[in-house]
Amino acid sequence: MSSAAIRSGELLACPAALRRAPAAVGVQVVSVRSRRARGCAVAVAVRAEATAEGVGKAKGGKKRPASGITKPKPISPELREFVGGAAELPRTEAIKLVWAHIKGNNLQDPNNKKIIVCDDKLKKIFGGRDRVGFLEISGLLNPHFPK
Repeated sequence: MSSAAIRSGELLACPAALRRAPAAVGVQVVSVRSRRARGCAVAVAVRAEATAEGVGKAKGGKKRPASGITKPKPISPELREFVGGAAELPRTEAIKLVWAHIKGNNLQDPNNKKIIVCDDKLKKIFGGRDRVGFLEISGLLNPHFPK
C-alpha cells in the first residue's frame, strides 16, 4: 500500500502503514485512534489534513499555472472602468469585485436578497438592466471577456 493511498478516516488493519503516511506530499497525520474490531486485533483510524506545501502543486512540487476561469484574460472597456483600469482580469476576480460593490453599497433587494438592484455603475456592465438575479451575474459578465 503506498502512502498516497492512505485517506482521512480510513481504517487500517496494520499500524505499520502509519509510518508511511507522513511521506505523502501535503498530508499530515493529525490524530490516530485505535479500537478493537470484529475479526482483527486492532484497527487504526487515521485523520489526515492537507498541509500548505501540498496545496496547489502538481506532481514534482511545481505550482500549476492558472487556467480556465482563474487565468487572467483581456476585458472590455466597460468592465475595465468598473474595476479601476486593469487591462486583464480572471473571471473569478471580476465576480468578487462585483459582489464587493453590491455588498458595499447595499444593492440587494431587502425583500428578496436574490435580486440585485443595479446602480449606474452596474447598469453599464449589466446591459442597462435595473434588476438582476444573483445567478445571472456570471452570465452577464461573459460578454466582457472577449474570446
